[in-house]
Amino acid sequence: MNWKTIFKSLKNRDMRKRLFILFGLIVAYRFLAHVPVPLASPSQLKDVVTSVIGSSDFGGFLNLLSGGALTSLSIVLVGMSPFITSSIISQLMTKAIPKLEELHKDGESGRRKINQWTRIITVPLAIIQSIAFIYILRQTILAGSTTTLANTSLTEWIVAVTAMSAGSIFLMWIGELITEQGIGNGISMVIFAGIVSQIPNTLTNFITSITDTSSGSLHVFNWFTLPVNPTAFYSAIGLVVVSIFVLYLLVKINEAQRVITINYAKRVQGNSNYGGVKSILPVKMIAANVIPIIFAVAFLSLPAFVGQILKATNNPAWKDLANNLISWFQAPTAGTFTGTSLQAFIYPAMYFVLVIAFTYFYTGIIFNANEIAENLQKQGGFIEGVRPGVQTEKYLTRTVNRLTLFGSLALGMIAVLPFIAEFLLYNIAGISDSKLSIGGTGLLIVVAVALESLRQINSRALMVTYDDYK
Repeated sequence: MNWKTIFKSLKNRDMRKRLFILFGLIVAYRFLAHVPVPLASPSQLKDVVTSVIGSSDFGGFLNLLSGGALTSLSIVLVGMSPFITSSIISQLMTKAIPKLEELHKDGESGRRKINQWTRIITVPLAIIQSIAFIYILRQTILAGSTTTLANTSLTEWIVAVTAMSAGSIFLMWIGELITEQGIGNGISMVIFAGIVSQIPNTLTNFITSITDTSSGSLHVFNWFTLPVNPTAFYSAIGLVVVSIFVLYLLVKINEAQRVITINYAKRVQGNSNYGGVKSILPVKMIAANVIPIIFAVAFLSLPAFVGQILKATNNPAWKDLANNLISWFQAPTAGTFTGTSLQAFIYPAMYFVLVIAFTYFYTGIIFNANEIAENLQKQGGFIEGVRPGVQTEKYLTRTVNRLTLFGSLALGMIAVLPFIAEFLLYNIAGISDSKLSIGGTGLLIVVAVALESLRQINSRALMVTYDDYK
C-alpha cells in the first residue's frame, strides 16, 4: 500500500469528491440507524426491544450486523439482507438459466439489466422481511404481557412496515452509490460501517468486565495489587495476542496471489512494431474477498429467522420445528458446548462449508476464464507453454480452482476459529459469556473490507497521480 501516493491524490478534486461522497453516504446511513420506526413511544419501545434481544444470541448477532439498528428499532432495521438475498438469487439464476448467462456475457448492458432485476426482486423481499420483523416483535411483546403496542392500530402497523421497507431500499441505493464511486463495494461498506459503529460499546463492555473486581483482584508477585479481574485480564491478553495473529494471517491470505506471465506476439504493421512484450495476470488466492462470509452469514440467519416467525405464531404444531431451527442455526455460545450433544457444532460446521461453497461460487462469477482466454487470443497474448484458446481456458480454470481450494479452506478455518476459542475458553478458563463468535465474524468482515477498500483507493490514487510519474 503506497500511502504517499494516496495522500498526494487528495490534491485531486475528483478524488476528494469521491471520498466526501463516501463519507457523506456513511454518515447518512448512521443517521438513519437512529431514526425509530413510527410505533408507540421510541424510548419505551427501545427498552422492550433491548430486553428481547438480550435474551437471544441470534438477536445480538443481527444487531451487530445492522449496526445497532435492531436495538433502536430503526427504519433501516432490515438492512442489506433483502438485497443480499436478491443478489444470491440473481447470481444463481444467471448460472442456471442459459439465456441469463448469455445476457451476462453481453457486456455492460446485459449486466445492467440483471442488476435492475436484482433491485426489483429486493422490493418484495424487503416488504416480506419487514412484516416478519414486525410480527415477531408484536408477538414477543404480547407474550411478555407488556402494555407496549397494545393499542396499536392496523394503520400504524402498515406505516411501520412501509418505513422499514423504504429504509431497506434506501440502503440498497446507498450501497449502489458507494459502488459507483469505485473505492469500495457498497454492500460491504454499509455492513462495515454498521459493525465499526458498535466498537465503542464493545470496548466499554470489555473494560467493564476487566475492572469488575467483585470476585477478586490481581496480585502481582505479592508486591502490589491491580484493580482488575484476574481471569478477565489474562483472557484479554490472550485474546489480543490471538487477534493480532489472526489479523496478520488474514492480511497475508487476502494479499496472496499467483502471478501468471503473459507474452504478446510481435507484429509488424507498416513501419511500426507491436507486441513482443510481457505482462502479468495476477490471480488472487481469495478473489471473492469478504463476500463469501457475508453470504454465508446471511444464508445461515434465514432458518433461525424462520424459526422465530414460527415461534411467534404460538401454534403448537410448529413449536418443535421452530425451537429446532432456532437452536440449530444460531451462533452457539461457549456454554452450549457442553455434554455429549453435537447440536452446538451444527452452526460452525455449516458456516465452514458455506464459506467454502460461496468462495467457489463467487469466484466463478467474477473470474471468467473463458472470457479472459478469448481476450488474450484476440490481443495476441499467450501463456508460455500453453496454447491459446481452449488450452489457456483450461489452464486458468485449473489454476484458479487450486488457489480457491487453499484460500477457501483457510478462510473457513479463520471463520470458525472464534467458535474454537469459545470452546477452549469455556473448558479451560470457565468463561461462558465471551461472545467471540459474534465478534470474530465482525472482525473478519471489518479487516477484509478495509483491505479491499484500501486497495481500490490505492488504485484510484495511482490513476489520478499518473501524470506526476511521466
